[in-house]
Amino acid sequence: MGQKVGPILLIIVLLLIAFFSAFYFVDQTEQGILVQLGKPINGTLAPGLHIKIPFIQKVVVFDKRLLDYDAPPAEMLSADKKNLKLDIYAKWRIVDPLKFYNTVRNIEGALLRLDDNIDSEIRTELGRHMMVDIISKPRAKIMDEVKKRSSVWAENYGISIVDVRIKRIDLPFENRQAVYERMRTERDRQAKKYRSEGQEEALKIKAAADREKAILLAEARRKAQVLRGQGDAEATRIYAEAFEQDPEFFNLMRTLEASRKALDNRTIFVLSPEFEFLQFMKQSGTNFRPD
Repeated sequence: MGQKVGPILLIIVLLLIAFFSAFYFVDQTEQGILVQLGKPINGTLAPGLHIKIPFIQKVVVFDKRLLDYDAPPAEMLSADKKNLKLDIYAKWRIVDPLKFYNTVRNIEGALLRLDDNIDSEIRTELGRHMMVDIISKPRAKIMDEVKKRSSVWAENYGISIVDVRIKRIDLPFENRQAVYERMRTERDRQAKKYRSEGQEEALKIKAAADREKAILLAEARRKAQVLRGQGDAEATRIYAEAFEQDPEFFNLMRTLEASRKALDNRTIFVLSPEFEFLQFMKQSGTNFRPD
C-alpha cells in the first residue's frame, strides 16, 4: 500500500500543476499571442483570463504601452560635409503582436531593427540640409520626415513609431572653432547691415528735420517782417498824428531827442550862430557858449 501512495501523490501533483498551468491572465497593459510548439495560433489575445494546453502551448506577452528607443550618440554628416554628433530618441509601440513575433521575436530584436532603420533615415535626411540650418533652425520638419519614412518600414514588423526627436546636437571638437568663427562672421555681417540701415535712416531723419527747420525759420522771418512793417506803419501813423496836432512841439521833441542821443559833455560842434538847432538850445536855457 505504501508503495502505491508515492506514485499516486506524484500523479496528483502533476495533475494540479497541469490544471493551474492551463490558466493564464493577460493584463490590461499587455497583449499576447498563444504559441503552440513554436508556432503562433489564434491571433492576438485580449486582456483577461484564458486557457491553454499545458506543456504544449505557451503565452508570449508584449507590452502595449509606449516604449522607448534611446540610441547612443553618433556622428553624422550634413549636406556641406560637416560632422555632427547627434543624440536621438524615439517613442514606439507594438500594434500587431503576431506580426511582431514572426519578424523580430522580442523587444531586443525590435530595438536592433529600430536602430538600423532610424539611424539610416536620419543620416539620409540630414544629408539634405546644411549644418547651419540643422543647428539654428527648428528641426521639427526634418524629424517629421524621418518619422514618416520610418513608420512605413515599421508597419512590416507590427510596430508603430509615434515620434522621433533629437535630444542633443554637438559638434566634434575639431569643428567647433570653425563653426564659432563662421557664426561670428555671420553676426558681424548682420551687425554691419543693421548699422548701415540705421545710419541711412538717421540721415533721412536729419534731412527731414533740417528741411522742417528751414521752413519754420523762413515762415518766422516772413511773419517778423510783416509784423515789423505793421509796426513801422503804426509808428509812422502815430508820428503823423502827433505832427498834425502841434508841428512846432513835434520838431522840438525830435530835436531834443536827437541831441540827447548825439551829444554828450565832450562833444564839440562848429556851427553857424544862425543854425536852427542852436536857436532851440538858446531858448531852452542850455549851458551853451559859442566860440
